[in-house]
Amino acid sequence: MSTIIQLVQGSEAWHAHRRGLRNASETPAVLGISPWVTPYQLWLLKTGRAEPTVNAAMRNGTALEPLARHAYEVETGHVMQPLVLQDGLYSASLDGMTLEGDLIVEIKVPFRGRESSLWQAVEAGEVPAHYGAQIQHQLMVSGATSAHLWVFDGERGLLRTIERDLAVMEAIRAAWDEFAVFLDTDTPPPLIDADTVHRDDAPWAQAALAYTRAKQAAQVADEALDRAKEALVALARHPREQGAGVSVTRYWKAGSVDYKKVVELRGVDLEQYRGKGREEVRVTVG
Repeated sequence: MSTIIQLVQGSEAWHAHRRGLRNASETPAVLGISPWVTPYQLWLLKTGRAEPTVNAAMRNGTALEPLARHAYEVETGHVMQPLVLQDGLYSASLDGMTLEGDLIVEIKVPFRGRESSLWQAVEAGEVPAHYGAQIQHQLMVSGATSAHLWVFDGERGLLRTIERDLAVMEAIRAAWDEFAVFLDTDTPPPLIDADTVHRDDAPWAQAALAYTRAKQAAQVADEALDRAKEALVALARHPREQGAGVSVTRYWKAGSVDYKKVVELRGVDLEQYRGKGREEVRVTVG
């Protein structure tokens, strides 16, 4: 059973409310089907490592939403109330819901209007998968019977009816349960292809070439160093020998502990003793 949360959408309190919940607008990213946010990027946002950004398209949609809602109400005769709902761990910020609670509306105001891919898809009778998942999440939280996707271009709108899909709702819950493990353990999800940005600009090419050449030179130097070390060690016969500014010392080092073989630690959750994760950078060639 969902609960109405008295918050103004877009406010600081609203953002704070969303941080610890499973939100409808985040579901496409969790499912790996968002065109804009990957699971890794969402993890950065949910763990406070990154801040949400607002672009021109988002500002345009927010500014025109009241006009779009009014146009929808005139078109359909429905009176829609914007609401923030919560059902357990799940949250949905609705652009509108009827007083009876049987119908919700999701408003989209694409920046390019009728030239946008969204307008053209809905005009052809299709709903992009990422918007479909968001709306199924909203239906799941609200308990509404159906939803209207209303795409508005500033003058007129397109309407598409979406019914509840229990299979999609089950997939949403399963995906969030898996994603929650990454949040609970402070472990980033694997990167996907969309996390890769391909660079072909001159500064990058120059830096990459310099790194590649330096890496090759370092490999040659490392091989020469290994050969020289092997020659010195082969010549050394005593615990410590030195000459010409170089020393060769033999010593014993304790072996590492195989904690899996420690009977007393079996069943003990060692994760609670793990230090806080940190970002590291790896550079590879090829």
